[in-house]
Amino acid sequence: MHRSADIESETLRINRRYMVEVVERFVLCPWAARSRLDGHVAECVFQQETSEDFTPSLARISELAARAAIEVALFIYPCMALGRLDFEHFARRLRALDHDRHAVGRVPFAMAAFHPDAEPQLDDPERLIPFLRRTPYPTLQLVRTSALERVRGGEIEGTAFLDLDVHGFPPRLEPAPVPLRERIAKTNLKTVLAEGVETVRAAMEAIFRDRDETDARLGRPKRA
Repeated sequence: MHRSADIESETLRINRRYMVEVVERFVLCPWAARSRLDGHVAECVFQQETSEDFTPSLARISELAARAAIEVALFIYPCMALGRLDFEHFARRLRALDHDRHAVGRVPFAMAAFHPDAEPQLDDPERLIPFLRRTPYPTLQLVRTSALERVRGGEIEGTAFLDLDVHGFPPRLEPAPVPLRERIAKTNLKTVLAEGVETVRAAMEAIFRDRDETDARLGRPKRA
């Protein structure tokens, strides 16, 4: 039988492999290592199996909003058996519930869904984004909105591991008039092409094998 403490510790260990061996290794975000080492990232494991209970996630958002040092939070759901589109639906519902709790413009965190199921699409930079978001478990990345505003305003301070479809690019890679999202998507595609998509995939698959072996050791159901 698996224990709650074992699930949490192993989930965090495996997710950190993704952070170090994928995000940091391939410099998908040039500030990820500094942010992690400086303590600006919170990792939260939710062991719920249902996608209908939003109370634990909303409570943790409120808690983290009061901790000014936390600029990025990773909400990891290792027991939630949802495909990518269904998990994105869960993220949309959680985002809407959180927005309803705040005045316009006062939502503390922006939110994006990451999921292990995605194939690389190299024909278009935007279509590659889900592949780069292949976390070992369904994961929500929350980024403090004030940090996003600093980046969008040009104050790149390097204090947060930020959403791959909003950040993750060295400063001034392309002229300023190019839209921010387009710059990021192009830079990520260049990185994957330069490294080789199979090299990036192999790094991810090694982590997924670790995940599956760990699930088996803990007596957890095999993933589809």
